[in-house]
Amino acid sequence: MNYTLNQLRIFTQIARHGSITKAAEELHLTQPAVSIQLKNFQNQFEIPLTELVGRKIFITDFGREIVRAAEAILNEMAHIQYRSKLHRGVLAGKINISVVSTGKYIMPYFIADFLKLHPNVELNMDVTNKSRVIENLERNEVDFSLVSILPEHLSLKTLPILKNKLYLVGHKNDFKDQKIDIELFKSLPLIFREQGSGTRHAVEAYFNKQNIDFIKSMELTSNEAVKQAVIAGMGYSILPLIGIKNELILKQLEIIEVEKFKLESEWNMVWLNAKNLSPQAAALIQFVEENKVRIANNQFGWTDSYQSADTAPQTIPLN
Repeated sequence: MNYTLNQLRIFTQIARHGSITKAAEELHLTQPAVSIQLKNFQNQFEIPLTELVGRKIFITDFGREIVRAAEAILNEMAHIQYRSKLHRGVLAGKINISVVSTGKYIMPYFIADFLKLHPNVELNMDVTNKSRVIENLERNEVDFSLVSILPEHLSLKTLPILKNKLYLVGHKNDFKDQKIDIELFKSLPLIFREQGSGTRHAVEAYFNKQNIDFIKSMELTSNEAVKQAVIAGMGYSILPLIGIKNELILKQLEIIEVEKFKLESEWNMVWLNAKNLSPQAAALIQFVEENKVRIANNQFGWTDSYQSADTAPQTIPLN
């Protein structure tokens, strides 16, 4: 056999996308070039790697075995390159992060300058729900995660980076010039995130603590879906302030001030207590720790303007 690393890379991309066209786009190659390389790669095996059904390409069982082997080879080659750069004093390598969905509004600002300083570091960031983030940590599939609610059953090291403020919002404030308290929630139709969401956990923990029977009118699986439902006038929701900045500016959403109701949790970068961090992951943690105050003030100082001077926020315990 005489296959090349380029052929392995092309084949893994075809398998990942299920499409020669999309693989070509991902690799910045022409479709004919990818097709030729796939044919040359296939010719080195007596068993088919792919099959065409109509205009769709599928990977055979044998092909999937080759994909796994190819990915292992490519990962080892990348590791060799990273180690070579490290020996030359250049920080390099992959950093794998899992981030809860609202964290996508936060994490990029804490890592952007680091990546500019270290262009040979490759970042993979999986934005998902809280349950999946915890699974990633448990399986040691990531270097660290960003969460607003700490999982109690894991032994973790934590780096707090930012307060997470949650407010009641509606498409419009139907309660202007009214003094309202938390009893409002007994009659207000609320739109919730799905079970497993950190936002939902914080809200339900607050209501349980206050012995409030609330009305759940709807359950949706993303913050974006919740925001759109509220904007459409389908109900109200309690959302992280960090995720509704644009909607507040455009006046698509309004914050409804409820007396003695402000929730706060805290965004934490977390990693397994026993984990041996790679040099690049350890460098990123150190960078964030040294620069988090500056970044928080520069990028998220605007959130302070929504803190009422006479109302103390209710802090949800994280452990």
